[in-house]
Amino acid sequence: MENISLKLEKEFRKAMEEIMKKHNYMTKTEFIREAIREKIKVLEGKDSSTSGMGGQKTERREPPSYI
Repeated sequence: MENISLKLEKEFRKAMEEIMKKHNYMTKTEFIREAIREKIKVLEGKDSSTSGMGGQKTERREPPSYI
C-alpha cells in the first residue's frame, strides 16, 4: 500500500468526524477509502442511481457549504 497525505480545513474535518460517529466508522482511513470507492463507482457509471435510466448519469449536486 501507498501512503497519501491529506490536509483538510478544520470545518471539513469536523463535519467528516461527526458523520463518522453517526455512521459508526472506526477510523478516518476506513471512511475515506469507502468515499473513494463510491466516487469511483459514480464516475464509472456503476452507481445504483443510474439504474433504469439507460445508463444516464445523474446531475452533479452542489457540495455542502463546509467543502
